[in-house]
Amino acid sequence: MSATAPYAGPSRIRRPVAAAALLAALVSLVFGLLLAGAGSASAHAALTGSDPGDGAVVDTAPKEVTLSFSEAIAVGDDSIRVLDPNGKRADTEAEPRDLSEGSTVRYGVALHSGLPDGTYTVAWQAISADSHPISGAFTFSIGAPSETTVALSSQDVGGGPVGVVYDIARYAAYGGFVLLVGGSAFVLVCWRRGASALPMQRLVVRGWLTLTAATLVMLLLRNPYTGSGKFADAFDLAGLQSVLDTKPGAALVSRLLLLGAAALFIAVLFGTYARREDEREKKDLTFGLAVGGGVVAAGIAATWAMSEHASTGIQASIAMPVDVAHLLAVAAWLGGLASLLVALYRTPDIGSAAVRRFSTVAFASVVVLAATGIYQSWRQVGSWSALTGTRYGQLLIIKVALIAVLLAVAWFSRRWTARLTDTAASSDAEGATAEDAPTGPEETSPAASDETSDDVAPERAAQLARQRAVLTATKKKRIRDADPERSGLRRSVLAEAAVAVVLLAVTTMLTSTEPGRTEEEAAAGATAATAPAAGGPVNLSMPFDTGGEQGKGTVRIDIEPARTGSNDLHVWIDGSDGEPMDVPELKLALTLESKDIGPLPVVPDRLAEGHWTASGVQIPMAGEWKVDVTVRTSDIDQVTIDKNAKIG
Repeated sequence: MSATAPYAGPSRIRRPVAAAALLAALVSLVFGLLLAGAGSASAHAALTGSDPGDGAVVDTAPKEVTLSFSEAIAVGDDSIRVLDPNGKRADTEAEPRDLSEGSTVRYGVALHSGLPDGTYTVAWQAISADSHPISGAFTFSIGAPSETTVALSSQDVGGGPVGVVYDIARYAAYGGFVLLVGGSAFVLVCWRRGASALPMQRLVVRGWLTLTAATLVMLLLRNPYTGSGKFADAFDLAGLQSVLDTKPGAALVSRLLLLGAAALFIAVLFGTYARREDEREKKDLTFGLAVGGGVVAAGIAATWAMSEHASTGIQASIAMPVDVAHLLAVAAWLGGLASLLVALYRTPDIGSAAVRRFSTVAFASVVVLAATGIYQSWRQVGSWSALTGTRYGQLLIIKVALIAVLLAVAWFSRRWTARLTDTAASSDAEGATAEDAPTGPEETSPAASDETSDDVAPERAAQLARQRAVLTATKKKRIRDADPERSGLRRSVLAEAAVAVVLLAVTTMLTSTEPGRTEEEAAAGATAATAPAAGGPVNLSMPFDTGGEQGKGTVRIDIEPARTGSNDLHVWIDGSDGEPMDVPELKLALTLESKDIGPLPVVPDRLAEGHWTASGVQIPMAGEWKVDVTVRTSDIDQVTIDKNAKIG
């Protein structure tokens, strides 16, 4: 116990630690409910429009179907399929044509000529630029809607059992990365003597094994995850080859190669470095390992940055290095936290200096996390409405709340760290032999535990060695538990680790959720392209002059309800004297120039003097339509006038 900081008693600290643990448990429950209610991973690229639009009714069969997306996508054979009312293919191309221009991402497929009237289904599937699979379907009709026999799978791409296993592997990969990088950094920066501690070696090696196994699983499941959803396709060599040709596949292979270099790093760290006694040589080796390990760690972090959120969207060239820094800071903080927890429970001879060094590293990591996190939040969310109104924004709020809880618990840990002292049996001085002492039965050599005469049977000698090891471990545990500062620090670090596990889970969910900025932009684009307006009927008034006798007048047009689908159209013609006026011929046409649709002819029927009407006028999609009216007042006198009308 520190002489300058008297012990406050366990009761004063148990209450806040218990409260923090309870809060972490409540947050874990909320996260569990969110995870249980979540479907498959949300799309990251989104369909922003199509031609024809969803639910549109066109008079004549289009020559092609085009789809527009919010960001770059990867397509392959049969990525866009158009099915007729009987479920047969109506498109002529296996691989969609890239029609993108500038920042507009658009793909299309040509249709067979002479398609009959009816309802057609467009089913599409692709890979967004941040590696996540996306899919969807919509319908349009030629002539008039009809019954259709098309039955599409209800399972979204990236979902099902394969999606669950893939998401678990993704979480395990993050966890393995944190333990591998954070544990190694903890040994090199905070506690060099820990390189010879078996629990520390196991922690780092298990992190490497977890990351390697998770990467292999993700590589094998990548083909069924983005395609069929069947586990059997994991060993399809053709599918695996196609995965290797994609950006996510290249990132996973690069990660495996870097993990080979990481294995060599681990062998040197816990082999040559752990046995090195000369302090000068060890200092030089520390520098070399720090540089080499840092390069490998940054490379592994870059495999996420190059294939997920950071690689697409605005400022990608800035976002990727920022994402690498963010991941390394997470690993240094959370991985170091796990290492400290293991050291406090399994190697009680860790000194106070090592704990204080980690406290400094954790503080620096939090500063980097704050800076990079603010930038990432702005880039992925972009607005307050996206922060509160999208799933990504809501998960981000939970993540920030968890970080706040983690920092609150860390504050208690820092208080215990300030009170921490070294006992005679527990010193962090470099070269102290106490740190190399065995910490458990598994680390005690039977040969060294018995110095009796040779007449003792080998079985008896081994039994005595085991008993002595147990007594030694029990004695150390008793000494460890009698130190209130270390006991308090262990409890607070344990609470930190519990919150960190949940935080890592929420972070993993964020990587498989569509960013708020993209979701809002996609929703706005889709609404502008297909959603009907809430306004009422359109009323137009257009004066005309055919140039002949009694050739002047006014055309008044009402379109109800002025939405996509079926509409009623009324036309009145008033002469220059304001009285109803009959004309020999009246024709109308509708054109949506922005989508190159039309002109769609409308032939109204005369209802009364100066009054014409047309029922069931089909307007296929919303937009700024040009209404052309041709009025003929004699055999040779006619004029065409036009005016724009907002439909839908």
